[in-house]
Amino acid sequence: MSELVLSSLDEGVLTLTFNRPDRMNAWIEPMGRRYFDLLDEADRDPAVRVIVVTGAGRAFCAGADFQTLDAIQDGSYDEEPDKRPATHATTVRKPVIAAVNGACAGLGMVHALVCDLVFTAEEAKWTTAFARRGLIAEYGLAWLMPKLIGQAKAMDLLLSARTFPGAEAAALGLAVRALPAADLLRETLAYARELAVHSSPTSMSIIKRQVWGDWQKTLDVSATEAAHLMRDSFARPDFAEGVASFVERRPPAFRPLS
Repeated sequence: MSELVLSSLDEGVLTLTFNRPDRMNAWIEPMGRRYFDLLDEADRDPAVRVIVVTGAGRAFCAGADFQTLDAIQDGSYDEEPDKRPATHATTVRKPVIAAVNGACAGLGMVHALVCDLVFTAEEAKWTTAFARRGLIAEYGLAWLMPKLIGQAKAMDLLLSARTFPGAEAAALGLAVRALPAADLLRETLAYARELAVHSSPTSMSIIKRQVWGDWQKTLDVSATEAAHLMRDSFARPDFAEGVASFVERRPPAFRPLS
């Protein structure tokens, strides 16, 4: 099971790689369980400051494995589902960045979009897929996509389930950057290292919680809560270190998350 998701840590950046290239990294329960376990371990590991998720071979994740779908259809599926939801990456305190290197379909698209940031290969093929499989907008996509790109564009991608390239995904707002495939992982890791070196882990954790959580709050509530959070931040060592490192023109030495 450990080989289903590869893991490597370098300079505070943990890279997790879906590793079923012969099946285009199609999602199966054991792979998902391993991925979520590694996310949880990373959340607890002070050496990890940023997480990058990508796929081996020519796909990021081509969605649910068709063998699984066939088993569900004929009633033979007996795999115990993981209790953690598909949105689990949003609960990890550290930034999670998707590097979509290739096919990103259905459930694979869900797992890309619940990351905090998405970088994509320009030629990667994206599709929601669900409507063309007789399914619905699964795992919160009907809530998430309109907030990312607006209702009309979300409706287009969900109803048509058309295939579109990574360049369009970035233009729509599903990804923050589209890059040539040869540059994707290098540029994503370089960005992740910038966060790991220059951004406070505590600040990133709180900001992540604000962004994901405040979508359901009014502006007044969000602003009021932010005022309390800001007062708390003034009392942390990271604030003094952030100011000192700026004045002294050096990289900050922020503490890891406890």
